[in-house]
Amino acid sequence: MKILIVSDTHRKDGNLKQVIARTGHLDMLIHLGDAEGSEHMIATWVNEGCDLEMILGNNDFFSCLDREKDIMIGRYRTLLTHGHYYNVSVGAEYLAEEARARGFDIAMYGHTHRPFYEVSRKPGDKDLIVLNPGSLSYPRQDGHRPSYMLMEIDKAGEAHFALNFL
Repeated sequence: MKILIVSDTHRKDGNLKQVIARTGHLDMLIHLGDAEGSEHMIATWVNEGCDLEMILGNNDFFSCLDREKDIMIGRYRTLLTHGHYYNVSVGAEYLAEEARARGFDIAMYGHTHRPFYEVSRKPGDKDLIVLNPGSLSYPRQDGHRPSYMLMEIDKAGEAHFALNFL
């Protein structure tokens, strides 16, 4: 299973179209907010059968998307959020704490325009993966390269993640 994870495209969609073409067949595309109206067009850019999961960002003013979602990806219970309600601009700790308390295996967020990946381990608790694919349109990390993540579920059901840059 191959999943493309993106965020913060802000209706500047050339890079998203390029990534979709580059990655080939997708089983799922996750957009973590701030598509700014492009959410209506993304379905036409992916292959038939690709599941779309999109959530509301802080700049999606006229969108009817959900503020966050609780989805299953394989055996992983996954929280999708833009992150601004969890103050991710100052760190992902509050989001991780909330996701762990609610029983998630993975928490995905956007908003900061900076890629992030961490496996959070607490004694006596299961691991929690927290990630942000960065931004394909307005990256803010050192080097300012547009970024996205690919998630693959292997035959054994294990998730693997790769951060990619344009």
